[in-house]
Amino acid sequence: MTKKKEENCSFCGRPKSETDLLVSGSNAEICNYCIDQAKLILEEELSGEFQAPDIDQSLLRPVEIKDFLDSYVIGQEEAKKVLAVAVYNHYKRIAQKTDENEVEIEKSNIVLVGETGTGKTLLAKTIAKMLHVPFAIADATVLTEAGYVGEDVESILTRLLQAADYKVSAAEKGIIFIDELDKIARKSDNPSITRDVSGEGVQQALLKLLEGTVVNVPPQGGRKHPEQKMIQVNTKNILFIAGGAFQGIERDIAARLRTNVVGYSFAGLKDESVDKEHLLQYIAPGDLKKFGLIPEIVGRLPVLTYLNPLSKEALKRILTEPKNALTKQFIKLFDMDGIELSFEEKALEYMVERSIEFKLGARGLRSILEAILINAMYEMPSKKQAKKLVITLKYAETQFGSASLAKLKAAI
Repeated sequence: MTKKKEENCSFCGRPKSETDLLVSGSNAEICNYCIDQAKLILEEELSGEFQAPDIDQSLLRPVEIKDFLDSYVIGQEEAKKVLAVAVYNHYKRIAQKTDENEVEIEKSNIVLVGETGTGKTLLAKTIAKMLHVPFAIADATVLTEAGYVGEDVESILTRLLQAADYKVSAAEKGIIFIDELDKIARKSDNPSITRDVSGEGVQQALLKLLEGTVVNVPPQGGRKHPEQKMIQVNTKNILFIAGGAFQGIERDIAARLRTNVVGYSFAGLKDESVDKEHLLQYIAPGDLKKFGLIPEIVGRLPVLTYLNPLSKEALKRILTEPKNALTKQFIKLFDMDGIELSFEEKALEYMVERSIEFKLGARGLRSILEAILINAMYEMPSKKQAKKLVITLKYAETQFGSASLAKLKAAI
């Protein structure tokens, strides 16, 4: 008599006797162990999918978004307010259930104009951190037209895909920060026989990306070639935040204000009411066009706001108040070696004065702190006696005076 062949799992090969349950299909069987494994894989894959926030519950209102930004970014009240409203409207747009009769809401892409070190990148990073969405920073200076040395515009989406672990649905709801937007300004108002491949050419290539289109993205970046496998990404729901210093745009703003104020009223402003120290607050889309951005790209970046240069008071607050304040970072670093670090008030004021002298904004504070603490960070971890370091004004002056950074400044 022929012995009946024992059934096995078609996935792992386990015999039925070694399983708790073997489910039979038309031409295959699966055991309970493989079912559990498949469930885990399914949950892991689905966990990366971005779901549009529920407007009634999970999505923070503009006031709450600004409160969150306040805990990380000092000052820049106007920029934070504009950013909070734009982001809130953007994710309301994503959550909107559309049909043929519904009003279609357009994207609220944003431009942040401000000097270096005023917090443009930090604002964009903090927004992405709050929303728990994929976030990528792209540098516009390396972008060129397709076919030229440099990076294609599509490389921006490659970075976002990498941030989303190549989950396309998550990437399509992410945020991209395009830094140095001013570096792709049109090089000249006059037509030329030479191509502007890293200026106006890049702006033209960005148009469809900003508005919303399906783009074939090379998964590993680099140039496209015919045999390469592409990933299709729809940019319709990707929020673009662009930032740039726009060095010299104040001259265009000043010229416009003077031209319109004499004899005619510019938005109700009188000559004496114009704050000549902070002209960026009067920036308008026409100023970006005059600077060298083409009208089409200005139209696709409808939300325009500015960041003022940081005052002495703001720089001092940046040193101590935010959740990731610079002094808190160094206190934590020293604490990991069992060293108690503290700062006197006058020492903090000295650092702020040096930062203003270097004209580097908040970024300059980090360089100054590194220069002051470099010797302590080098020597103190090796010492065995009780470890405590108080940064006084005299200590800060002595250490910074001997640092190469100060020598370099003196040589300039």
